[in-house]
Amino acid sequence: MIDDHLAILPVLIPLSGAFLAVLLRKRQRFQGMWALGTLLVSLGASAWLLFKVLQRGVPLVFQAGRWSAPFGISFVADPLAALFVSMTQLVMLMGVIYALGSQDAVVQYPTFYPLFLTLATGLTGTMLTGDLFNMFVFAELLVISGTVLTALSDDRYGTEAAYKYFYISLLASMFMLLSVGCLYVSYGTLNMADLAARITQQGERLLLLPGVALLLVTFMIKSAVFPFHFWQPDFHTAAPTPVSAMLSSVVVKLGVYGFIRMTTLLFVEQRAQIQSVLLVLGVIGILFGGLSAIGTHNVKRMLAYSTLAQVGFILVGIGWGTTFSMTAAIVFAFNHSLVKAAMLMLSGYVSSRSPVKSAAFETIAGLGKSVPAAGIMFFTGALALAGIPPTNGFVSKLLLFSSGIQAERFGWLLLIGLASILTMVYTIRAFVRIWWQQPEEDYKIKPVGDRLAAPLVLIGLVLLLGIWTEPLVHVAQQASLWLSEPSIYILAVLGG
Repeated sequence: MIDDHLAILPVLIPLSGAFLAVLLRKRQRFQGMWALGTLLVSLGASAWLLFKVLQRGVPLVFQAGRWSAPFGISFVADPLAALFVSMTQLVMLMGVIYALGSQDAVVQYPTFYPLFLTLATGLTGTMLTGDLFNMFVFAELLVISGTVLTALSDDRYGTEAAYKYFYISLLASMFMLLSVGCLYVSYGTLNMADLAARITQQGERLLLLPGVALLLVTFMIKSAVFPFHFWQPDFHTAAPTPVSAMLSSVVVKLGVYGFIRMTTLLFVEQRAQIQSVLLVLGVIGILFGGLSAIGTHNVKRMLAYSTLAQVGFILVGIGWGTTFSMTAAIVFAFNHSLVKAAMLMLSGYVSSRSPVKSAAFETIAGLGKSVPAAGIMFFTGALALAGIPPTNGFVSKLLLFSSGIQAERFGWLLLIGLASILTMVYTIRAFVRIWWQQPEEDYKIKPVGDRLAAPLVLIGLVLLLGIWTEPLVHVAQQASLWLSEPSIYILAVLGG
């Protein structure tokens, strides 16, 4: 059907846009507007894809070259994939808007916008592909783009951070290839629907558990889950603001997406063990990320550790394994992407006004008094991270805690509830130091800095989704119901 071609459009549009953006390398401003238009069209295609998936009631499947699964390359859009792709492209659109108003030298490079579009292509492709090896290919495109964009940073530590990101990603790639090898040797297929069906039919083979473990570690590295988080703070501190805002908000969701697919489609018989691991590591991440964020000296670094904690909450929802907790995890992932991108953009905005471009507290302390509008937005984002109404973060926490009560996980609830206090401590501490503390008398603020358009839109969405929650929660509920019936996905891809 013609609707099935919608499943490939969110990948093809930014990929084609990246190639054409290279041709515009000598017209920098026009190149930026081209990237903006490309992602705007792609976001429209993603939103339409989500609408059509929910309307039809079955996943949209595009078989490349008309080769039927499992022999060809499949692109599959179910509510989970379509929602995550829409989330990704919405935030990346805001990233381009921020870059257009940024004072960073990196955004003037002719390679910046083409690489930004290939970053969008890689992340979108990992979520729409129906094949594990093609997921690996798209993930490599994502890694290469992110590495180069970080290496171009104005920060003197940008190259070092890029090397760290590249080598830790290389390690993840090795684990994923080994996992792919184990699964292919065992079952003779890498199509996710076909693999899920064969594992169910043929049972546990010799290399299945090593394959599961290696894939689990791969996604832990991608999402910087404890104890594989060590590369993230340095990386996000040195990366250009438009890039770090993407990597800490939507790129880390690749691992979250992978965990959900592992527990609801690929390894249904082994999901209890996987969920136990995710639950324990999620709680440790909440505690460790919160305590580390309190002790840091840089607002970007603080937000990087905050991502470790916030992803921990998402893992708890996946780890509980109920339909309700999965709904909470999906809503949490979507809302966190908006909040974290906005907070990192605001930190970049503030540091762009300081005499020495830096997000260190000692450099930007008191600077916020001259930009009160940014302070209001940052405070709203702090409320969202802490889960306080009327923000979307409150909705995320409410759903997660309600699902825990329903599942009678009272001990875990008490632990993560106490740990949630840490979020308020480090976010309000940052707000007070930047917007409340008195600056030094000879402190000179730059008259011009980055623009606030992108974080303003994102914070507006944070408030909107905190007040009008029904659409997002409804889509997440639909996604969770579909995930509880993996046969829907399998039959759509394989036929029958």
